[in-house]
Amino acid sequence: MKLHHLILPCILCIPWLSHADPAILKTEYIYDTGPYPQIHATTITETPTGLVTAWFGGTAEKNPDVCIWVSRHLPDGKWTEGVETANGKQADGKRHPTWNPVLFQPKDAPLMLFYKVGPSPSTWWGELKTSTDGGKTWSAAQKLPKGIFGPIKNKPVQLSNGDILCPTSNETDTKPSAWAIYFERTSDLGKTWTRTELLHDGLKIGAIQPSILFLGGDKLQAVGRTKQSKVFQITSDDAGKTWGEISLTDLPNPNSGTDAVTLADGRHLLIYNHTAKGRSPLNLAVSKDGKTWEAALVFEDEPKKEFSYPAIIQTKDGLVHITYTWKRAKVKHVVLDPAKLTTKPILNGQRPQ
Repeated sequence: MKLHHLILPCILCIPWLSHADPAILKTEYIYDTGPYPQIHATTITETPTGLVTAWFGGTAEKNPDVCIWVSRHLPDGKWTEGVETANGKQADGKRHPTWNPVLFQPKDAPLMLFYKVGPSPSTWWGELKTSTDGGKTWSAAQKLPKGIFGPIKNKPVQLSNGDILCPTSNETDTKPSAWAIYFERTSDLGKTWTRTELLHDGLKIGAIQPSILFLGGDKLQAVGRTKQSKVFQITSDDAGKTWGEISLTDLPNPNSGTDAVTLADGRHLLIYNHTAKGRSPLNLAVSKDGKTWEAALVFEDEPKKEFSYPAIIQTKDGLVHITYTWKRAKVKHVVLDPAKLTTKPILNGQRPQ
């Protein structure tokens, strides 16, 4: 027997290889090479003309040359070259890094690109650009009002009354730094804003970067990253105007970004690193109620490597699209059919073998 006949079955039995699961329809890199040694913080959305994704890239996170890059998915199935769409150049000649782009397509309105500018998370500010042609061209940058940052990492949601609710958070420059979540709201596409107060002290539970889930009616849930090695959760009964008490779930979190989405069928998907330390593996969990989560997929499981800061959406055709940081070197894109997901219970935070 030839050697490759022996090797192939072994490759196919490795559970973390994406093509081995029938729910995975496609995996690809958005680009092969780019003018940025390091990238991070991906985002993706669906526009009337197709998918658009973005990330920040430069020599390294926090360096002044880090810019926001945008790529569009073309009808031929290819992605455009990343285009520098925003940077931290100031009128006085200073230049700051940019951070955490978030793309969002409101109903019957221009595409929105939120991002942060500044030396660090405790000193940055929010900016917004818009596009009326699906990300081909962009408006001038609009600096958000003082104290308003826009969605800090994960996508906003648009409520039934048209309000855009942005999940955001604050990191102080005190020692220890207080990490606390809150929510911002605009009813006029970013012209005016309101916000909640910080929802907890940021110390007992240090939480940032929420994602918003729909639990039915006006009930919402937010989940996300903490310093306490667990995913947090918090709920609202009045469409995000007020929120209950923040608490920790059983799901592990290595102080790394997560994202989540509510599907059209009412299920919730959470993409996260199912580990207390490191940023591998990268996992998908499924829940019917936002409380009990089941293990679905392992996208990456290479030890001591980084697979992180994911973004997840469901498109109008029912498919799920995911982007994430692949080893800080590339943006990886995965397409799922959620109807084909198979799950196993997660008991006491332990992933099934």
